Amino acid sequence: MGIISWIVFGLIAGVIAKLLMPGRDPGGCIVTTLLGIIGAFVGGFLYQIFTGKTYIAQFNIPSLIVAVIGAIILLLIYRLLTGRRI
Repeated sequence: MGIISWIVFGLIAGVIAKLLMPGRDPGGCIVTTLLGIIGAFVGGFLYQIFTGKTYIAQFNIPSLIVAVIGAIILLLIYRLLTGRRI
């Protein structure tokens, strides 16, 4: 799996997170992609902390759910730091 596939996966996770948490956020496509990609890492890290199991990301539905949860957490933090309404 190349870097392009991770970017596409992050974009999908970021878009789903933005759909679940609508609002006016600056940055557009680039910020959405970054939130998704970093959200996948955050979600995997939190999964490992709460379950004690090592999380190996694959391109499947459970991985997408973990990535979306991570992206939502990052979107909340981003909105709190920029002063946007939640």
